[in-house]
Amino acid sequence: MVPVEILGVRQQQRDQEIVVLLLDSAADLAVPIVIGAREASAIAMAQAGLATPRPMTHDLLRDVLGAVGVTLERVEIVALEGGIYFAELVLSNGVHLDSRASDAIALAVRTGSPVLCSAEIVALAGVEIVDVDQQAEVERFRDFLDHVTPEDFLGPPGGGSPGGGRNG
Repeated sequence: MVPVEILGVRQQQRDQEIVVLLLDSAADLAVPIVIGAREASAIAMAQAGLATPRPMTHDLLRDVLGAVGVTLERVEIVALEGGIYFAELVLSNGVHLDSRASDAIALAVRTGSPVLCSAEIVALAGVEIVDVDQQAEVERFRDFLDHVTPEDFLGPPGGGSPGGGRNG
């Protein structure tokens, strides 16, 4: 098992599926787990520190565990079968509970519990992370190309037009 960081919830551009990304920083790989919209909302809200007026299911489970004197020690992503991720909740009393990965992650965010992932799953399903700064730079360049005009290249070198053109 390797520790992973919950990067957050994203919508994949190619197929519009919602995924939660788990980062193995040692391997520079992220494991994308397809989740439902409700689970995505539960994870994103908890990461943002937002609370609902009434407890959501994951809040309720956290509260029940606390009421019976048990804590969530960790979440383990233990298997990947047929595109479905399997997780276990490891409780302080030694009990391991089978869980959907999305529910386990939503609970981990609420309890501050670590998430671990099988190294085999990271190797099999992990994808390289595009550097966020590099991606932002590419987006800025695309935006520049979308809006550049021939006039932007007139005037003194390196300074745009003498009249203070848009890009100077």
